[in-house]
Formats: sequence, structure tokens, C-alpha cells
Amino acid sequence: MSFDLEFVLVVAVLVTGLVWLIDARWVAPKRRKQAYGADQEGGVENVNAIREPWYVEYSRSFFPVLLVVLILRSFVAEPFRIPSGSMMPTLLVGDFILVNKFDFGLRLPLIHTKIVPVGEPQRGDVVVFRYPENPSIDYIKRIIGLPGDKITYDGNKLYINGKLVKTVPDGIYKGEGPNHLMGGAHKEIEYLPRRNGTVVKHEILILPQVPVSSLPDATVTVPKGHYFVMGDNRDDSNDSRFWGFVPENNLVGRAFLIWMNWDSQDNRVDFHRIGDMIH
Repeated sequence: MSFDLEFVLVVAVLVTGLVWLIDARWVAPKRRKQAYGADQEGGVENVNAIREPWYVEYSRSFFPVLLVVLILRSFVAEPFRIPSGSMMPTLLVGDFILVNKFDFGLRLPLIHTKIVPVGEPQRGDVVVFRYPENPSIDYIKRIIGLPGDKITYDGNKLYINGKLVKTVPDGIYKGEGPNHLMGGAHKEIEYLPRRNGTVVKHEILILPQVPVSSLPDATVTVPKGHYFVMGDNRDDSNDSRFWGFVPENNLVGRAFLIWMNWDSQDNRVDFHRIGDMIH
């Protein structure tokens, strides 16, 4: 069973908010009235009579904090940890990243219905999304194809709408720590064209000893409301080449910042990656 923090936060906000509201609206006035009566009769129980129950005190204290966390996590930014090497060399195993939840529109928690359209994903964006074959799992890949694009990936060459995407050799990758398995891979600079005429420049890895890969159907057309995604580690990524397209409703947000890197093998923090922007 996977732990759903978003569900827990929503339930916690609802429970603490309802407890605080019910007490403030109906129960607390009765306590004050009882305390006033005890005081008028010269009793000594007036202090205990007006004291809040422990669960009301905790609810009143935690509700604002939980509500702010839920709002920030749902509508502004959310942290994620990179568990695999599918986005190497852009993202490494052990990276902790922040994902912008605002760029692709505001969505309600749990049901993920878009309530405020803000912007749309662009080719080249690194995005977190709910894996179409198991939405309880979060994946992170790079958007290669937008709705209507024709994508061909054949012999480690990428074509978008019939045009070869430019790549330039950039030496041999030297993997360290938990990322050492990709040591010796060929590193290339890829220039992904955007529809506005700009280019997203980023690194990819190609394993020379792995047979050249291709799409099962040679060329696919991205349907409306969907996106074609790939990992930057082209020969070690479970992506749209194998299971299809990402529905727009599955998008979580755009990855934009590395805020921590923990090397689990050497038990150390890689301070050089902290604060790096994700391109």
C-alpha cells in the first residue's frame, strides 16, 4: 500500500477544521455559560469549566498550519525525491527537487480537476506526472511531443514532425556513487525546438553497447490532451516509447530546482548540486 500524503493532509485539515468550528460555534458558548454560573454561585470549578478539551486545543493549533501546508503543496510547489537514473545526467539518484504546481494550472487536491487554467506544458519541460498504468506512482520525464506532434525515435535519433533533432557529442559520462552504473555512456547535447522558436539545450546519455532502440510503430502522433515523454537517459528509461502517452490530467507540475542531493552510498550531501536549476 502506498502512502498518500495528499489524502492524509486533506483529511487532517477537514477533521481539525470541523472540530474547531463545532466547538467555537456551539460547544464553547455552553462552557462559558457553565463557568459563569459556577462563578456566580461562588464555586471553584469555573476555571475547569471553561478550559478547552485537549482535542479542541490541538485542532485549533494545527488547523492553520495544516491548511497552509496543503495550499502550498497543492497550488505552489511540492518536493519530490529522484529514486532512479532515468533522467541522468540532468537529475541524479539522490536528488531532491521542487516541482512548480502553478505553471500548468491550479487543480483541486485529490480529484485533480483544473479550476484555474494558467499555462500549458512546453516541449522540453521536465515534468512530474502520475504514471498512466498506475496513477499512485509518480514519474519524472521530459516532454518531447505536444498534442498533434509526430514523433519518430529510430536508431537513437529523434525526429519531431519529420525534422531531425540536433545533437552534439559531449564526451564520456563519468558516474559516481549511486550513479556509477552509467559510467562510460556517451554524453550528448540535445537541442529540443519549441513552438515559439526557442530551443531547450540539455544533456542526454546513450549507451554504445546497447542495441539501437526505436518506437514499435516507427512514428506516432500525439493525441489531443496527451503528451509524449522520454527520459534523458535514453537507454535506461521506461517512458512513452513503451507504454504510450501521458494524459494532461495526470500532470503534477514542472520540475525547476534541486534543493538537496544525498549520496546514500557514501552517506554525504553533494553541496555542488544544491540550488541548481533544472533545464
